[in-house]
Amino acid sequence: MTEKDKEIQADYKNRINRVFEFIDQNLESDLSLNAVSEIAFFSSFHFHRVFKFVTEQTLHEYVKRRRIEKSASDLLHKNITATEIAHKYGFSDNSSFSRAFKKYFGVSPTEFKNQNPNRFSKIRQLKSKNGQEYPDYEKYICVINNLKNWIKMNAKIEIKEMSKMDLAYVSSIGPHNLENAYAKLMQWATPTGLMNDQTKMITIYHDSFKVTEANKVRMTASILLDKPVETIGEIGLTTIEAGKFIVGNFEIGLNEFEKSWTGLFVWMNENGYKKADREPFEIYYNNFNEHPERKAIVDFCIPIE
Repeated sequence: MTEKDKEIQADYKNRINRVFEFIDQNLESDLSLNAVSEIAFFSSFHFHRVFKFVTEQTLHEYVKRRRIEKSASDLLHKNITATEIAHKYGFSDNSSFSRAFKKYFGVSPTEFKNQNPNRFSKIRQLKSKNGQEYPDYEKYICVINNLKNWIKMNAKIEIKEMSKMDLAYVSSIGPHNLENAYAKLMQWATPTGLMNDQTKMITIYHDSFKVTEANKVRMTASILLDKPVETIGEIGLTTIEAGKFIVGNFEIGLNEFEKSWTGLFVWMNENGYKKADREPFEIYYNNFNEHPERKAIVDFCIPIE
């Protein structure tokens, strides 16, 4: 690939990043091909091709998936009716929402909610995606209790008011691309003097592994900025707004991240907190390769109302 080709590809990804942000902020609105292609400054024909190349989905497929998966997350974490959710995510009525939801998850919104009494359990959500049987109630309670004990033993949890954080980022679709996204970010940041021992690296999760197939989960590989910067290519700028967060501090192996996230959400529900309509993220404090036990020291942050 020539340098010119790389520049064009980076520019395209930067435009698609703007589209991702626009879609997330306007899921209840008109997200037709013509309307969204204008955000990327592409013709609708060209945008259709570029978007499908980046996401491996058409715009229509992507928007429909985002709306349904966001609605599933609301069913898990919010005290909200299916009718309210249908309106929130741009469905014409409750019936069209229920049909689309059942086609995607294999159960109706009401069944989905009833099958998740603690509002956050991977084992109870997998059947609709993978055809697996749910464990019996005793095993389910055992799993929840084990997660609660895990959190008690391995996390220091606080409720914090956090200030606004300005970030430079590179998008990643699928965890297999996250390392490469960080490599691109550091390649840009190092010559500018932004990388040092105090630099905080942050991963933002725009999808949940609980309801989204892993290879479609969108993440943002980011560094915290302490000054205004000029970006190039696919390096974007974003902000984590100030607010209240559940912050769980962990020192864990890489194979324990999923358990830690799941346990922290169980803790959230057990303690009566409700997730806000903002994305959770991780803040890293070390290079796990330099840890004697190859463990990561990391804050898991859940925005709450």
